[in-house]
Amino acid sequence: MADDREALRATFDSVAARYDRARPGYPDALFDTLLRETGLGPGDRVVEVGCASGKATRPLAERGLRLTCVELGGELAAVARVNLADLPHVEVVHAAFETWRPSDGTTYDAVVAATAWHWADPEVRYRRAWELLRPGGHLAFWAAVHVLPLTGDPIFLELQEVYEEIGAGRATNWPRPRELPDARYEIRESGLFDAVTVIQFDWEVRYTAERYIDLLETFSANIAMQPWQRERLYAEIRQRLAQRPDGLLRRHWGAALHVARRIDRP
Repeated sequence: MADDREALRATFDSVAARYDRARPGYPDALFDTLLRETGLGPGDRVVEVGCASGKATRPLAERGLRLTCVELGGELAAVARVNLADLPHVEVVHAAFETWRPSDGTTYDAVVAATAWHWADPEVRYRRAWELLRPGGHLAFWAAVHVLPLTGDPIFLELQEVYEEIGAGRATNWPRPRELPDARYEIRESGLFDAVTVIQFDWEVRYTAERYIDLLETFSANIAMQPWQRERLYAEIRQRLAQRPDGLLRRHWGAALHVARRIDRP
């Protein structure tokens, strides 16, 4: 399982430019809520775990936070440095969060992770965050995932037969918006954090066929497909969307923002 996680999380670096282009950002309300729940404000120091190309980094930096971004992928770190070059209080470090140490022994006001926490080693990630935080500091993480409302786009169900045909079957029980499972039990079980809060968000993005295929090409499962599998799936997407008057697909995204406070004497 650990080997699979390591292999899959490394795949994103092979599509760094596409990841930057295709992956969605997050709602402003999520960042405003994060600051409200943690009490973070201008000048506070934050470690971001797995910043990728900086989708969450910029909104946090624009709210006055000082960020040290620890990114495993060298190509993604390079893209992030370019994207964030105009922000004076952002540093991007190419390293694994599990083994990275600040050179000056700095402790931080928060550790945050946007669609990256689940890739960090579950055996050490909570301890690592706890070690990096000052007393009373906060851990916050969330992930953008596919949710499907009752009025959602039917294409996702329609495409299941294609996924099965190419041997890449997909579950059809996507969660409803604001009904995502959460990790509050796992956080408490670590014995390192308390005052756990989970707040859910959802938003919609509309895609042309090519934009949606670009997005799919950033998912580890699609990157791992054989070329013929991708060609068959993408041809079906193009054909189905070409039959729509607007040519667009509606994908709903959801995120469960977790915020927890460091316990000073675990």
